[in-house]
Amino acid sequence: MLRHVTRRLVVRAGGSWHELAAKSHSSPRSLSSLLGKPLPSSSRTIRKPQWRIQHVRMMSDYPPHFRIDMPALSPTMEAGTIVSWSVSEGDELGEGDLLAQIETDKATMDFEAPEVGYLAKILVPSGTPDVKLGVPVCIIVEDKDDIAKFANYEPPAADAAPAAAPAPEPTPEPTPEPVAAPPPPPPSAPPTPPPAAAAPPPVTLTTPPPQPAGSPRIMASPMAKALAARRGIDLSQVVGSGADGVIRAADVEAAPVAAPAAAAAPVAAAPAAAPAVAAPPVVAPDGSFTEIPLTGMRKAIAKRLTQSKQEIPHYYLTIEVVLDELLSVRSQLNSEGTGKFKLSVTDFLIKASSKALLDVPAANSQWADTCIRQFHNTDISVAVATDSGLITPIVFTANNKGLKQINSDMNELKNKAVEGKLQPNEFQGGTFTISNLGMMGIQHFTAVINPPQSCILAVGAPEKKMVPADNEKGFVVQTVMNVSLSCDHRVVDGAVGAQWLDSFKGYLEKPLNLLL
Repeated sequence: MLRHVTRRLVVRAGGSWHELAAKSHSSPRSLSSLLGKPLPSSSRTIRKPQWRIQHVRMMSDYPPHFRIDMPALSPTMEAGTIVSWSVSEGDELGEGDLLAQIETDKATMDFEAPEVGYLAKILVPSGTPDVKLGVPVCIIVEDKDDIAKFANYEPPAADAAPAAAPAPEPTPEPTPEPVAAPPPPPPSAPPTPPPAAAAPPPVTLTTPPPQPAGSPRIMASPMAKALAARRGIDLSQVVGSGADGVIRAADVEAAPVAAPAAAAAPVAAAPAAAPAVAAPPVVAPDGSFTEIPLTGMRKAIAKRLTQSKQEIPHYYLTIEVVLDELLSVRSQLNSEGTGKFKLSVTDFLIKASSKALLDVPAANSQWADTCIRQFHNTDISVAVATDSGLITPIVFTANNKGLKQINSDMNELKNKAVEGKLQPNEFQGGTFTISNLGMMGIQHFTAVINPPQSCILAVGAPEKKMVPADNEKGFVVQTVMNVSLSCDHRVVDGAVGAQWLDSFKGYLEKPLNLLL
């Protein structure tokens, strides 16, 4: 029996996303008739949704509901891990409420509720790894009385999540293909059947003890929860060092990992597979090494950098830059800022890179198979090291920003990166990358290009150097710094790379030109 329901439809028009209500007495496809028509005055503009909502089910067995699928939280995301659910089955949801935390190939991100209603069913337990995009993760209903009707709900087999690492079963011996038999011989004693293959030893699953019902909520950062899930650590046994006792990633790293029991009893067969959790690090029996499971971010870094070195013909150019005038201007600007801002050398590097890209636009380009795509704005990616790996937040349109605004943007992006709160639009894209290891004392290195970009600048540490001069001493002491430009030879020829470095060097050695 079909029910009369009110549904909400998200559509795109004029570059904006709009939400409107639609009534239907028939199949969900009838909503498609609204597309292509002028939006009603009752529609409202919303931000672009990052989730995928299956249409309301119109089946006799279940009342109308919303089936929420694993969302694509980044353009390169193929699968995700639900680190934790922030709500429980039966809880009321408001649009925008925190629903779950999902580990993508880049970071652990918050997943907000896309619908107003009640969480009727969690289909993918916390800790289940590598859940493909489009796999149903939960059910939301509008009527609280409908929650109980989904207690035994199972998604269609084609849409179900992959099995959560069930215990292996004995593999039966393969049955040989039947062949044509010769005429039967005279009756004789039946052959002795071969002995049955020995069953494999039982597998013991070690998981953190579940949190008792009704226990107080554990306050932990997203990165701490992800790390605890990977290492199999019970957060209730970890003492937090953050504000109000919040558990941080460093607290989890310092917590001991419980060793598995020497002779644990076999796990009894259950009707459903236990929720999968990321395996903790495996230590060799002789203690000679430890195998650390790969995170989604580490897999993505390995994949992209391997692709870069295999597919992009790198070459490298190095030049020495004198920084004395820049350091003087920086000191003067910071003193006049009276504590409102504190410019860093990186801020000047971003601005100088942006100006040089405008001077040499061929370096602000990408290889696009059938063409070279040249950008008109400069979006500068800056490599930031986090506990989970390297990530490159972006200062967008740096060509239109002053040093003070660049400094403000970078401080905000670095804090978000360390806390694991960067949104995909803040680190996906960019036209040029800067990697600065000078702050760690590295004097010279070359960096791997961040595809699909064509250039990356590796920045070394400043150092004092005596240079011959026509004065009484016969020398002067200068502060110099080595920078190396890695280029994609398909896009940026050697002469073009040299032109870019010359322009970049000019802006750093005459920093007042950055203000023009």
